[in-house]
Amino acid sequence: MRTRRGTTAPGRCPFRTREGARVARSRGARRWPLAVALVVAGLLASGCSSTDLPRFGWPEGVTEQARRMQGFWSWSVIAALAIGVLVWALMFWSFFAYRKKKNSPTYPKQTKENLPLELVYTAVPLVMVAVLFYFTVTTENFVLKKDAQADVTVDVVAQKWAWDFGYQGTVVENVGGEVHTIGTSDEVPILVLPVGKTIEYHLESQDVIHSFWVPDFLFKRDVFPDPEANATDNVFQNKIERTGAFVGRCAELCGTYHSAMNFEVRAVPENIYNRYIELRQQVDQATGAPYTAAAALIQVGSEFPECGDLCAERSTTTYPLDPDREAKAASQPQAGGS
Repeated sequence: MRTRRGTTAPGRCPFRTREGARVARSRGARRWPLAVALVVAGLLASGCSSTDLPRFGWPEGVTEQARRMQGFWSWSVIAALAIGVLVWALMFWSFFAYRKKKNSPTYPKQTKENLPLELVYTAVPLVMVAVLFYFTVTTENFVLKKDAQADVTVDVVAQKWAWDFGYQGTVVENVGGEVHTIGTSDEVPILVLPVGKTIEYHLESQDVIHSFWVPDFLFKRDVFPDPEANATDNVFQNKIERTGAFVGRCAELCGTYHSAMNFEVRAVPENIYNRYIELRQQVDQATGAPYTAAAALIQVGSEFPECGDLCAERSTTTYPLDPDREAKAASQPQAGGS
């Protein structure tokens, strides 16, 4: 039965008309942004922290700054995947919707331009780059931020091929001067620090360019001679969030024994750190000399049995390398460490 345009023959489904099909498709198209918005809102409202997100290969750090960088990385990858899925969906939809159909003309209808669509395709990438740039800058500013007053300030002096760590504000009994821990060819220097406190590092080299790198910090800073004359920023801060022993290295090729220029960061509870610093400023009655780092750690370990390996007298993450070029055997871990 013939019907007028816009009407439907009796007994036929009204949704079979062209107008009805377009309405159904437009409603379905509107549901996609809503679904995506609901998924994003669900993630934001779930209360998940950045550490709960998949790391996508990002190493696990131990500082507040490392956690912030991991959150930035995870959300960047999630956003990239979401955009990728959207682009793939649009591609395959166009492949299916505009495929050559039976009885269709050899060439589809040619259109010269679509100005609104071109504006959208230009504006959206600009917005994405702007958003990525904003979070890059805010994350970098957070990592490089310096509090006015740090809880602990450490002077880090690099030299071929060892480290010298000095604790500002300390005074050694009967000797004067700051508490220092200096590495040798026989002993890896241990930098003892408290967890949950803001640590400030002042870096300087005595000779060539070195680099202060603790892989678990997910942060590295080059160490220059005379940093003021070289116009370099030689100060940074961080906050270690959990206890542990973390190996440190020189990450700048600095000469023959560059690979042996290691150290260890020992992050301990505040009460253990305070006792360690207290001992380092006192005279060891057994030797008549100020407490060494090893002797102080042994004493703290005896007073705090729960300290365990955190109070080991020698490094537990690395060990000295034999500087003898004629040595025929590999360097081995020392007793008291691992």
